[in-house]
Amino acid sequence: MAIEIKKEVSQGTVEQRIVYESGNEMAAYAAHQINYHIMGYFPISPSTEVAQFLDLMKANGQHDIKLIPADGEHGSAGVCYGASTAGGRVFNATSANGYLYMLEQMPVQSGTRFPMVMNLVCRSVSGPLDIHGDHSDLYYALNTGWPILMCRDPQAVYDMNIIALKLAEDPEVRLPVLVASDGYFTSHQKRRVQTFAKREDVHAFVGERPPTGFADTLDRDHPITVGPYMNEPDYINNCYQQSMAMYNAEHVYDRIRQEYEVLTGRDYPILDLYRMEDAEVAVFLMNSASEIIKDVVDQLREQGIKAGSIAPNMIRPFPQKAIAEALKNVKAVTVGDRADSYGGHGGNMVNEIKAALFTHGNRDTMVISRIYGLGGKDFYAEDGHNMFRFAIEALEKGTVEVPFDYYGHTPGDPAKAPKRVLNPMKYEDLKTGLITVTPDDATGKLNVRIPPLRSLTKKPKRIAPGHGACPGCGIFSGLELFFKGIEGDIVALFHTGCAMVVTTGYPYSAHKATYIHNLFQNGAATLSGVVEMFWERKRRGELDEFNLKDDFTFVMITGDGGMDIGMGPAIGAALRNHKMIILEYDNEGYMNTGAQLSYSTPMGHRTSTSNVGSKQGGKVFHHKDTAQIMAATHIPYVFTGSEAFPQDLVRKAAKAQWYAQNEGLVYGKILIACPLNWLSEDEQGSNIVGAAVDSCFFPLYEVEHGVTNITYNPEDKSKKVPLSDWLKTMGKTKHMTKPEYEESYKMFEHEVERRWNMLKAKHESPYL
Repeated sequence: MAIEIKKEVSQGTVEQRIVYESGNEMAAYAAHQINYHIMGYFPISPSTEVAQFLDLMKANGQHDIKLIPADGEHGSAGVCYGASTAGGRVFNATSANGYLYMLEQMPVQSGTRFPMVMNLVCRSVSGPLDIHGDHSDLYYALNTGWPILMCRDPQAVYDMNIIALKLAEDPEVRLPVLVASDGYFTSHQKRRVQTFAKREDVHAFVGERPPTGFADTLDRDHPITVGPYMNEPDYINNCYQQSMAMYNAEHVYDRIRQEYEVLTGRDYPILDLYRMEDAEVAVFLMNSASEIIKDVVDQLREQGIKAGSIAPNMIRPFPQKAIAEALKNVKAVTVGDRADSYGGHGGNMVNEIKAALFTHGNRDTMVISRIYGLGGKDFYAEDGHNMFRFAIEALEKGTVEVPFDYYGHTPGDPAKAPKRVLNPMKYEDLKTGLITVTPDDATGKLNVRIPPLRSLTKKPKRIAPGHGACPGCGIFSGLELFFKGIEGDIVALFHTGCAMVVTTGYPYSAHKATYIHNLFQNGAATLSGVVEMFWERKRRGELDEFNLKDDFTFVMITGDGGMDIGMGPAIGAALRNHKMIILEYDNEGYMNTGAQLSYSTPMGHRTSTSNVGSKQGGKVFHHKDTAQIMAATHIPYVFTGSEAFPQDLVRKAAKAQWYAQNEGLVYGKILIACPLNWLSEDEQGSNIVGAAVDSCFFPLYEVEHGVTNITYNPEDKSKKVPLSDWLKTMGKTKHMTKPEYEESYKMFEHEVERRWNMLKAKHESPYL
C-alpha cells in the first residue's frame, strides 16, 4: 500500500527532514543542533548513548560542544552547574542511581536560578541492582525545583529537548529543565522522527545565544556572588520567587508549545487527552505506556464503554487544574505509577491527582492506584485492559474495594525458593600452608615463599565457572590467579561492574565465599564498615559461634572505571588504614556500560566516548596512575600485577594478605584484557597484557612502607619492546601508529617513558 506522506508526517512552516533513530540519538541530535557550550557527563545505562553519539559527531566536526567526562555523576553535576554560572548553555544526561548521586546538586542549580537542560533516561533505582526502565528515579526529581517535561516516543525526545531550552531561558522561568524518557523503551527503540532540516531554524526558535541579563560569573565589570549564605527571612523569599517561577513555567510552556506547533505541525499540550470528551472511565499513564493505552481505549469504545486516557507532557509544575477539569465527569480513573512512594498508599502521581480533585471540589470521581512496570516489566494492551477493568469494576460496584495495590507482581512459591547450589569451601582446602610469609626485621620487608604454581592448582576457585563474561575476558583469570596467593577465608565486596554483573544473576551466584555488592562510589567505605564490625564483634566475643578457624581477609574488587567515581572513598579508607585489600582490575574503560573512556584509558585510545575521526584521534588526555595516587596515602603496601607474570602476582597477593591482616590497607592494580572492547583476539589476552608490561606502559612494581621496588624490569632482561608493538595488538589503538595521529602517539610515548624513568628513580632511592 502506498503511503501518503502528507498524511503521515507533520506539516509546519519550517523545512523538516525524516530520520529513523532512537530516543537517545534524538536527544543528542537536538543538542548538536542547539550547539551547547558544555556537556558534563558520566556514563550510566541507559543514558550513556547520548554522550556517545555526541562524541562521535564531535570527532567528525559536526558541533562545537565541549564534552567533559567527569569522575562521577556528582562531579558531572558540578561541572554543569559551574558552566551554567559562566553564562553559556549547558547539557547533561543521566539515569537511575547516577541521578541520585547528583541529587544534592539539583536544588542548588534551581535555587540559584541557572538554566540548563538535562535528559533523565528513566531507570530502576538500586537496590537490588536492576538496569531496566521505570520511573523510580524520576520521582526523586519531583522536589528538586526543576520543571519536568515528559517524552512518550523518540519524536517527543527531540521536540522536548528543543522546547526545554527555550522554557529554561525564558525570563519568567529561568530554571533548569528536566526532559524524561523511558529507558530501554524510548531510549533505544528506533522510530521515524521529523527534525528541523537546518540548524539556523533551531537557533531562530531558541535563540542563537542565551538571553542577555542573566547573572554571569565571567562579567568582570559586574562581579556577582553566587549561592550566598542566607538567614531565614531572605531564604524564604528566595524560595517564594523560585516557586513562582515554577508555576510560571506552566503558562510559558503552553505559549512555547503553540509556537512550536506552528513551526513543526506537532503539538504537545500540557495534558494529552484521548477520547476524554465524554469518558466515564479513564486510565492515567505516563510516557511510553500512554501510547499503548490508546489502542485499548479504541477497543473499549467499540464495545460501547466510554473510555478515555490521560497522559501529561509536563509533571512539574503539576497541571492540577487541568487534571481536575479533565476528570470532572469521569466516574472512575485508574492511575498507573511506574514507581512506588513506599508507605504513601500509592505512587506520587496518584496522590497528586487525588489532591487535584480534592482541591477543585471533586469528591465523586473514584481513584484506583496501581504500581506497575517496575524493573522494566513490559506493558501490553492486555495490561491496559486490566487497568481499565479496575475502573470499570469500581463503576459497577459504586466503590473502590482495593484503592492501592501492585499490578503485575507474582506470589511467592515456597517450592521455588532459591536453594544452595555451591557448597561452602572447606577451610582446609583454602589454608594449604604451601605459602609462607615472614617479616624481615632487618629490612622491614616481607620474605615470601611460594611453591611451583602447579602445586596451587588444587586450591578451589573462589568464583565458580558458569558466569556470563565475554569470551577472553581477563577479569576472572586475573582474579583467580591473585586468589591463589590468598590463604584461608575471605569476604569480598564487588563494585558495580562487569565482574559483579556476570556473576550474580538472581537467583544464582558464582561466588563461593561471602559476597557483598555496593555502588561504584561507595565500595571502599562499605567494606570499611564490614571490617571494623568484624573486629569489634570479635573483641566482644560475639563471633565464637561461627566456627571461624582464622581471621577473614577482606577484599574489595573494583574495575570498569570504579577508581574514578570511587576514588574519594578509597582514599578515605586508605587514610583510615583499615585492614583490607582494594584490588583494581584495570580494563582501561567503563566496559560494563559499553566501553566509554575512564580516567585509566590511555591517551589516544579509542572508546565510545573518545572516538576517532577527522577532528579527534581518541582520548585527548593521559591516564590516571592509581597505584601512585594510593602510594601517596602512605598505606603499608601497594603493588601492580599481571596474569602474564603469574609468580610475581601470586607472591604479591601473599604479601597483600599479610599486610591486610597485620598492618592496614593494601592497594593492588592488575591489568586485564577486554577483547570485546579492545578489539583484540579472544585468546591473545595474556600476550597483550604481557606486551603492555614489556613496553613499560604497565610496569610491575611494589611500594612497601614507602619504598619502591621494580619487580620486573624488561630493560634488564633485554625484553623491552616498542610501545607501538603493543598498540598494534589491539584494534582500539591501531590508528595511533598512522601518520595523521603521530602527534598524539608521541605525546603518549613521551608520557610512558617519563613515568617509567620516574619509577626507576624511585627504585634507586628509598627516599623518592
